[in-house]
Amino acid sequence: MRRTRLAALAGAGALLLSGCEFSVYSLPLPGGADLGDNPYEVTVQFRDVLDLVPQSAVKVNDISVGRVDDVKLDGYTAEVTLLVRGDVELPDNAIAGIRQTSLLGEKFVDLAPPSGEPQGKLEDGDTIELEDSGRNPEVEEVLGALSLFLNGGGVGQLKIVTEELNAALGGREDEVKSTLRRFATLMGGLDEGKEGIVRALENVNALSIALNKETDTLDLALAELPSAIASVDSQRDDLVKMLEALARLSGVGTRVIQASKAGTIKSLNSLAPVLTELAKSGDDFVNSLQIVLTFPFIDGVVGKNPQQARDLQMGDYTNLNAELQLDLTELVGTLPLIDELPDVTGLPTDVIPTDLGGVTSAIPRPSIRNPLGGGGGGGGGGGGGGGLNLPGGLGRAAPGEPMTEMQVRERRIFGLAGLLVQGMDQR
Repeated sequence: MRRTRLAALAGAGALLLSGCEFSVYSLPLPGGADLGDNPYEVTVQFRDVLDLVPQSAVKVNDISVGRVDDVKLDGYTAEVTLLVRGDVELPDNAIAGIRQTSLLGEKFVDLAPPSGEPQGKLEDGDTIELEDSGRNPEVEEVLGALSLFLNGGGVGQLKIVTEELNAALGGREDEVKSTLRRFATLMGGLDEGKEGIVRALENVNALSIALNKETDTLDLALAELPSAIASVDSQRDDLVKMLEALARLSGVGTRVIQASKAGTIKSLNSLAPVLTELAKSGDDFVNSLQIVLTFPFIDGVVGKNPQQARDLQMGDYTNLNAELQLDLTELVGTLPLIDELPDVTGLPTDVIPTDLGGVTSAIPRPSIRNPLGGGGGGGGGGGGGGGLNLPGGLGRAAPGEPMTEMQVRERRIFGLAGLLVQGMDQR
């Protein structure tokens, strides 16, 4: 009876345990990270998670900030669900990797900011893609590669290689050192100019792209190139003659330059003082150009200053003020004396034929040579008046005495009047 009761209790306990989801991974590990009250969930995709298991640590800068909550397979990609403490801030483009605490230590997920510019913020529900995840090589992989290198990688040939190097470099240590130093200098120069090299390669790439776009044009040019070459070849004799003439012209030009060298230098030396003084004039020369066009007008006509002169120009017309003064006295003063006038040849000065009622008569006229001289026919007032019947004393001085200024003016005035009268009579 008692055994039956114990068996029933054991069966009930087993049934109860089988109805609960329970595994060893659900047990909290001692010393695990504190997730706080509000952790956020991040999914990381890996190509290989090695032996990473749930409850493994999640670290940032070797500090535990979370744990692995789940590991599952989606096709050929492993998806690892992480729980990260809520106060840990990471960029949205953070990278994830699987590392080991030591040579034989446990695996953990390492989260780190990217090597480039961080972007955004990693939040709950975000996913780190395959291109931003990876793992470190395993110890087994390193040892296997080392074993392959030592056993089947030609390590036995290293002795032969070393002996050959010693034989090649023996006695040439200085030359080898000098070569290595020059090589180091060359590499340093290339490293300093790497930006220029990159720019040159980019320019070559851009040129290649441009040429690729003009493929049709280049094909057409290459197709027409033979005909162009044939055309040039047909004109070969003319081109040769032209080049020979150009050579002769060059020789002539050289001789001319050599012959005129001294004169050219002398002219330039003579020009130097002129240019020096012109340079010294400075702004005065430039300012003087503003009034060059006013010559020969006075300031009253074109303005007393450049601004006033510019004001005279109104649109498409120009204001111009001019004053003309005529003084008969001053005008007569510029005339020559009658005695100073030249003789007029070929004119009948003594008599002028006239027709009066069919009878031709001769009327004496004063002489053009001296209309104020004595002995003129028909004159009145004591003779000497000529054809104007003027008193003989006007414009004449006493014998042996010089004429006064007034007499000179009178003589010029009446001489001008006599010329005008004779001109009208002759018309």
